[in-house]
Amino acid sequence: MKTRTLKKDKVNIITMGCSKNLVDSEVLLSQLKGNGIDASHESNEKDNNIVIINTCGFIENAKQESIDTILTYADAKDRGLVDKVYVTGCLSQRYKDDLEAEIPQVDAFFGTRDLPALLKKFKADYKHELVGERLLSHSSHYAYMKISEGCDRPCSFCAIPLMRGGHISRPIEELVKEARHKASQGTKELLLIAQDSTYYGLDLYQKRKLADLMQALAEVDGIEWVRLHYAYPTGFPMDVIDVMASHPNICNYLDIPLQHGSSKVLKTMRRGTTREKQETLIHSIRDRIPEIAIRTTLITGHPGEGEKEFEEMLSFVERMRFERLGVFTYSHEDGTHAFGMEDTISEKEKQERADRIMEIQENISLEHNQKKIGNTYKVLIDKKESGHFVGRTEFDSVEVDNEVLIDAKKHFCRIGDFVEVKVTDATAFDLYGECKESQ
Repeated sequence: MKTRTLKKDKVNIITMGCSKNLVDSEVLLSQLKGNGIDASHESNEKDNNIVIINTCGFIENAKQESIDTILTYADAKDRGLVDKVYVTGCLSQRYKDDLEAEIPQVDAFFGTRDLPALLKKFKADYKHELVGERLLSHSSHYAYMKISEGCDRPCSFCAIPLMRGGHISRPIEELVKEARHKASQGTKELLLIAQDSTYYGLDLYQKRKLADLMQALAEVDGIEWVRLHYAYPTGFPMDVIDVMASHPNICNYLDIPLQHGSSKVLKTMRRGTTREKQETLIHSIRDRIPEIAIRTTLITGHPGEGEKEFEEMLSFVERMRFERLGVFTYSHEDGTHAFGMEDTISEKEKQERADRIMEIQENISLEHNQKKIGNTYKVLIDKKESGHFVGRTEFDSVEVDNEVLIDAKKHFCRIGDFVEVKVTDATAFDLYGECKESQ
């Protein structure tokens, strides 16, 4: 008999992909621990005998990374290093039958909404009393809050509805309860996430209720920042901007993926809008909140994007001068509407186009940042790294945006504290500053 079988099971959860997956993993961690099971998230210890891999299936690179991770732990099981391997999440939802056939070492595969079934493998029950009280996998001063699940949009390139299903909003009272619990645990920033945050409430309340939700969350004691992500531009509810402008603890920040700057490609993408409408929307938002930081994402190489359409997107980026911008290359995903279109642009060309956009954006970002030199900002300290305390302004989200670096030899900051920082220097994607008062 192996010595391992005499030991109590220890579970390690591995998360691939986006912040929405991270929230799912945190919910799973909370449920396991709530059932008395020894579990951790991405532990570096080698004493975990059960592994749960929460996979991503969004684009080709993410799928391959998830598959490679599954194969790594399947090999570990073959070598007796772990006893059981479970796989959940988007990739498992979408390709369960194929994965079961190709990787038989995995003990079971689960979809994106199969948490109760996964818990049964541990003789555990889903505890409704733990809803809103999930354990965080990172520092507690910020927390992602998933306000809805799934998506009803018909975007040509996106496989999310295939993996996550239709849109389901969480009730406002449930989210407020979660926010209060998080605040009691030291959380100061809530990052609102969803597949489509501006659709929030249509299923539950028969009208868009994102502004009402944001107002309710802004009124929770202890929450100093509320940050909005993944706002769909078509039918954007402008009352959200009014609420943002009226509450100082709602960050002047908007993550609004626009995906392209050509009306022809936007039509092919089935986005329900045009370049002209997108530009009008951005101008309207900036008119109401001139200091707002707008983050967007774009896709290069979608079917129908010729050189003319790509040049239109370059011109769009130059004119709109987004404060934050990221670029994906188009991934030809089976099951999506665009999969029936011919993918004629090479991966090399897609990447070269992405690089050209980012060259323009780097100069725009540098100009934006240099204007901040000499100004003082409220900064939330996230970590200490490479001789600096690293934080963010209200204009920057976790991991994807600019950071503020403070020389740790000159200043001491506590992780999770807000400090006033005067910007002394700037690069394209980072600010350097001095604390007005050392902490």
